[in-house]
Amino acid sequence: MRVLVTGAAGSIGRVVVPGLEALGHEVVGADLLPDPDHTERSWHVLDAADPAAVDEMFAAEPLDGVVHLAGVPDESDLPTALASHAHTTAALLDAMVAHGVRRMVYASSNHVVGRTPHEGHATLGVEVRTRPDTFYGVGKVAAEALLSLYADRHGVDAVACRIGSFLPRPEGRRHLATWLSHEDGVRMVEASLTAASPGFAVLYGISANTRGWWDLEPGRALGYEPQDDAEQYADDVAGDSHDADDDRFVGGPFAGPAYHRPAFDG
Repeated sequence: MRVLVTGAAGSIGRVVVPGLEALGHEVVGADLLPDPDHTERSWHVLDAADPAAVDEMFAAEPLDGVVHLAGVPDESDLPTALASHAHTTAALLDAMVAHGVRRMVYASSNHVVGRTPHEGHATLGVEVRTRPDTFYGVGKVAAEALLSLYADRHGVDAVACRIGSFLPRPEGRRHLATWLSHEDGVRMVEASLTAASPGFAVLYGISANTRGWWDLEPGRALGYEPQDDAEQYADDVAGDSHDADDDRFVGGPFAGPAYHRPAFDG
């Protein structure tokens, strides 16, 4: 497939882009920054929230799919969150419809359900109501709603990947449940790109963690078979004084008072 990856210079993009290329896909990169690897791949420096710039890019690049990773990766005020996550998604979806591109894989987040109480070892499915823990989470919920709308209205196939903690290895005790390894991250994106006619679908983007909180079956139904388990690092991960608070909600510290702020802050 010839795939556009937005946010291609970001922390996830710099793993996913070469991972997809190694699997035989041709990648077109887009980011606010130039290609950090200075390769020969096609690359566009633009703001994905700019509909005109996005449409111009689609007009210049024949594409089979989009992997949308661009966005502010932390909490912000509400207007920033909506622009970063919902407006960019809408601009890309409009360009997809206009240019006949049928598949989007979207980097959503576990924070769309982050305010859900973590009750022991109960497994959280994709059918639960969204309970965002931050304006970041609200932006991701809005983007997922747009994917659902465009799937129903225009027949776009769209997979929302609710990513946990995308890291080379777990760095804290919570990550033993939420970790997504780099290798599984590439497997997740590739499966979401190639699944047959998913319509609008949601999966939880974590590895096959022994202590995982989230249901992996929706991802497996799309062909995502995680291979890694954070448990191999359990002896190296130390607890800290925040563990009990972090475990109250599935969003961890994002659900806590440190992230409380007015919607129009600043």
